[in-house]
Amino acid sequence: MNRTPWRGTPEPLDHAELARLLPAPGDPDLPDDRRRLLEEQLMREIQQNPGTAAGPRVRPMRRALYAGVPLTAAALVGALLTGVLNGDDPGSAVDLGSTEKVAAAISRISTAAEQRKVPEPRPGQYIYMKSTVSHLSSSSAGGAEVMPPRKRETWRSPDGTKGHLIEPGVPGSDELSLDDPKARPNVSSPSYDYLKTLPTDPGTLLKKIYNDTKGQGNSADGQAFTTIGDLLREQIAPAKLSAALYRAAGKIPGVVVLEHAKDAAGRDGMAIARNDEREVSRTEWIFDRKSHAYLGERTVQLKDAFGVEAGTVTGNSAVLESAVVDAKHERPSDKKG
Repeated sequence: MNRTPWRGTPEPLDHAELARLLPAPGDPDLPDDRRRLLEEQLMREIQQNPGTAAGPRVRPMRRALYAGVPLTAAALVGALLTGVLNGDDPGSAVDLGSTEKVAAAISRISTAAEQRKVPEPRPGQYIYMKSTVSHLSSSSAGGAEVMPPRKRETWRSPDGTKGHLIEPGVPGSDELSLDDPKARPNVSSPSYDYLKTLPTDPGTLLKKIYNDTKGQGNSADGQAFTTIGDLLREQIAPAKLSAALYRAAGKIPGVVVLEHAKDAAGRDGMAIARNDEREVSRTEWIFDRKSHAYLGERTVQLKDAFGVEAGTVTGNSAVLESAVVDAKHERPSDKKG
């Protein structure tokens, strides 16, 4: 399968497959393809359900924040051998937010999104996104640490079959082609052309999201919220659809408003998130308080697990620039002056 950094893996690897992929004793170095498979699985393990009698259920990984996570083979083995999380209650360091202001916040955000002018890419053009990202990684001492923010640039064709990624400092991602002629966009892996086909009635849209993600994630509500974030991440969406997605999110049980959340660029805004006791981490969508524009997102650890304390920001992003350009590697600044 040809994986791209913004697409989740549809089906998780089972533990027998992980055992096959792990290095043999005395062989600490992994080939790049095996290392990346293990990295993807580890990030899914960190976010998975604490477990049921039938075993854990895993939601597709969100690659936007974790492309090329530089975890060592030893750290991967240690984390995977830790096993399923124990499901402790969220620590006191986590702000659980408020449900009282959700309706008002969603109304302001969706109204602003609906009124915003959005460029429409034509065939042959590319959607350009420049962002700052950071993520959790293994430390030299054997623990975990949040890496310093770094720049990330993506180019994507409207149909989702062509693209490019530049992310300096990430092995294999300094210059990475995202071309995938066999791409089949869907709610978990959208393209601009796919987004244009979605209904703009919030109720109808949410029903489709529930239907298309049935059986995925730790819960239907949690997966629906995650999927809405996937539809908007590193993407330009038609204004009416963006508004509908936010309004649909407001209908999902457990959605809360956080008064303060900082993106990877250090900008302080308010956030829309969702609390779920079955989740190990929580994704927060961050918005500017005045313009209500989307700033980025962050992932916050809800429970102590894998040596990571509750309240730790394990992933963070900030959208710095978005535009429609005529070619890969072209930037909006190239047309100025």
